[in-house]
Amino acid sequence: MRLFRQLLVLSIAFLSFSAVAQEPRLGQEFTVLERPQLTDSGKKVEITEFFGYFCPACNAFEPYFEEWIKKQGDRIVVKRVHVNFHELVTQQKLYFTLEAMGKVNEYQLKTFNAYHIERNRLSTDAEVMKYVEKVGLDKKKFADIYSSFSIQSKVNRATQLMSDYKINGVPTVAIDGRFIVSPADLFAKSKVRDGSHAGLVVMDWLVDKVYKEKNGAAATAAPAPAPAKKK
Repeated sequence: MRLFRQLLVLSIAFLSFSAVAQEPRLGQEFTVLERPQLTDSGKKVEITEFFGYFCPACNAFEPYFEEWIKKQGDRIVVKRVHVNFHELVTQQKLYFTLEAMGKVNEYQLKTFNAYHIERNRLSTDAEVMKYVEKVGLDKKKFADIYSSFSIQSKVNRATQLMSDYKINGVPTVAIDGRFIVSPADLFAKSKVRDGSHAGLVVMDWLVDKVYKEKNGAAATAAPAPAPAKKK
C-alpha cells in the first residue's frame, strides 16, 4: 500500500494541471448516462460514490473525497454504494451495517485502514467481527443488523445500481444521476496548484452546474474555506 501511495504521488507530481484548466470535456473528464437515474435530493445535488474497501484507489481517494464533501456545505446529499466485486459480500454487508447504524462518518477511514494497513481482509464474517470488536462497536447490535434481511436487500440493491450506472471500476462518482466522473482515472492525470486533484475539480464544476439548474442562475457556488488564523 505504501508503494502504491508513493507511485501515485510521483505520477501526479510530474504531470501538469492543464487538463483541468479549461471547462471539463464530455467524454474526456466526465460522461453522461444514456438513461439518467431518478434522484430524490430536491434542490440539493445528489452525489453517489461507488467504492470498495478492497480498492487501493478508493483508499487513496477517500480522504480527499471527505474534505470535498465538507467544502460543498449543504448543497449536496451524499450516498455511497459498496460494489460487488471479487465476491466480497462481507465488505458490502459491513458498509451497509455501518450505514444503518449511522456510523459511516466515524468509521469509514478506520475500515479502509483495517484492510490496507492492518491487513484484515474482511473476507469472512469472523474477520468482520474481529474488526468490529477491535474498534469498539456494539458487537451484538452490529451482528443483528449485519445478518438482517434489510442488509441483504441493500446488497441486492447495490447490484442493481451498479447495472443502472454502468459501473465497471471504482472509485466512480455519479452526480445528479446523470454525470459520471472516474476519480481513479483523473487522479493519475493531473494535480492542480492548491493540492486538490483533477477529479474533484471536475466534480466541483458539475455540482455548480446542477445546483444552478435546480436553484436558478443566481445560486451561489460552495463557500470558500475560511482562511487560516495567523499564529
